[in-house]
Amino acid sequence: MMNFTFRQLKAFEAVARHLSFTRASQELHLTQPAVSMQIKQLEEHAGLPLFEQVGKRIFLTEAGREMYHYSQAISAQLSELEMVLDELKGFSRGRLTIAVASTANYFVPRLIAAFCHRHSNVSVTLEVTNRESLLSLLSANAMDLAIMGQPPDKELVAHPFMENPLVMIAPPDHPLTREHSIPLERLRSEPFILREPGSGTRGAAERFFEQHGEQLLPTQVMHSSEAIKQAVEAGLGLGILSLHTLEMELALGRLAVLDVAGFPIRRHWYLVHPQGKRFSRVGQAFLDFTLREASGILRLPTLEAAGAPSAQVPGTKASGRKKSRA
Repeated sequence: MMNFTFRQLKAFEAVARHLSFTRASQELHLTQPAVSMQIKQLEEHAGLPLFEQVGKRIFLTEAGREMYHYSQAISAQLSELEMVLDELKGFSRGRLTIAVASTANYFVPRLIAAFCHRHSNVSVTLEVTNRESLLSLLSANAMDLAIMGQPPDKELVAHPFMENPLVMIAPPDHPLTREHSIPLERLRSEPFILREPGSGTRGAAERFFEQHGEQLLPTQVMHSSEAIKQAVEAGLGLGILSLHTLEMELALGRLAVLDVAGFPIRRHWYLVHPQGKRFSRVGQAFLDFTLREASGILRLPTLEAAGAPSAQVPGTKASGRKKSRA
């Protein structure tokens, strides 16, 4: 009889999902040697290797694939048990696990704070990650809910709950801040700083340019909105980011939003969960709360003082210019 621990199983599941000890250790907030030790101990209990290394990559062995299948089933059963026990305790207590795209972390803490203010005994675990890891967590049913931009059309239920306009930003002294209805072809010679491939923000921007017969090629790629904002402020190029990430910089006049034809790019934030997800009372309450009240709790920054007086988003005064529905 195998005498493994749930900690070992959790470490194995993370490594198997990412096929990377480094990314698993980041997700679990453990050191890489600690994760390696958990896997080694689990392999000793199994009596078989669970991973094999080919070059610099690791792969599941046949035993590893079987272990991964059953570890997912065990994790799902444990989550369901925890949910049932929370329900027996009553809604006054409970635990909520949420994964969010890194861009959404600019506003999600305020949403969680408002929810916890009403339900003070609810504990929340927040996982902030990139789009790829977020989709892996959803696939493994490792979270109650996820918050992200445009979700993929596969075995997921997505509830839109708030506007997520993408705007083009520049340093406040950039010559383009004095122009209006800037055509996309006018930007061909401008350097752009974009998120990494696979980012939802980058994907939406690239699709927008393609739909208008233009190509968006980055001169620099950065893995966070914060890095892009600092690079744009330093004058390294233009950027395209969610308006939700810019509240402080616009208020302080560190960045300006350009009035580009067709912008802002219209998007939404979504609450996402797998098809057939069985929610705890806490999870269902947070879902209902967000769909009902998020738009009133979370306010978009206004653009009047951001260098683009005619670039309007929902909730600001209409300019009379026809809006693109990209």
